[in-house]
Amino acid sequence: MQTKPLIANTLRGFAIGTADLVPGVSGGTIALLLGIYNRLIETIAQMVAGLTQLLRGNASQAEAQFKELPWLFILSLIVGIVAAVFSLAPLMSWLLEQYPEEMAGVFSGIVLAAIATAWQTSRHNAQSKFHPLEVLVAAAVAAGLFVLLGISAEPHADPTLIIFFGSGALAICAMVLPGISGSFLLLIIGMYGSTLEAVSDRELQKLLVLLAGAVVGLAVFTPWLKLCLNSAPRITNSVLLGLLVGSLRVLWPWPDGVGVVSEDSNKAIDGTKLQWPTWEEAWLPILLGIGFGALIFVLSRLKPANPE
Repeated sequence: MQTKPLIANTLRGFAIGTADLVPGVSGGTIALLLGIYNRLIETIAQMVAGLTQLLRGNASQAEAQFKELPWLFILSLIVGIVAAVFSLAPLMSWLLEQYPEEMAGVFSGIVLAAIATAWQTSRHNAQSKFHPLEVLVAAAVAAGLFVLLGISAEPHADPTLIIFFGSGALAICAMVLPGISGSFLLLIIGMYGSTLEAVSDRELQKLLVLLAGAVVGLAVFTPWLKLCLNSAPRITNSVLLGLLVGSLRVLWPWPDGVGVVSEDSNKAIDGTKLQWPTWEEAWLPILLGIGFGALIFVLSRLKPANPE
């Protein structure tokens, strides 16, 4: 067993799990920055194919699919994600409550670094200049997401298990897409507070139902995403770039920073309204955004071409 790839992928999983705790930052964005996004989608799609064969009663074909899976890659990512979720949920909630503008500045810089990375990757892979249709698609997706992220629902005071299941299915689809935060999608549908409570209080039944919904969501969505990446990569990359740009709305630090759960878990701070700040309010989030964005962009340029 190679120790370095195992540790590296566990740390990648930890970074993805940390991002998924933040309303406004997608785990898919971090996977893109870390250079494992395409491999992650391919792996998930392969797992779904194996499970599909198993459910159809084709045990031998399912076994063949599962044997080809990069299990060390999968398990190390899962360990990192789970470790981040259970160890950082209370701390991340506190930081977002106490320092919303500063945290929004940090994560805005990270998303801007992801946009720059995605743009450079698209230009490197493209055989010619961007077609006007690709620019139009990216702009339309960015505008559509910008509007969508202005919507927020009242938090569910006592959600049923069915609501937890549906929330898991929706959130996992967002998590695998760069730009759309699964956490913020939960905030939009009023389920962020209840989900965070379930994690913090170790409510096993709710967490298992949420996980079941996530599994179903992945099974339906990931093969379709893989098909798009393989059959129409340039248009799909334009969509992903538009998602990253549009997601910046929720990370605009003013007036409330990232949309987060308040100290009253049945209420949520609305982080989707836009306001122009004073210089006294703006300088620290801007400085943090520039610093973290530059650091992440430089680190993303140093990533290995084929992370194991």
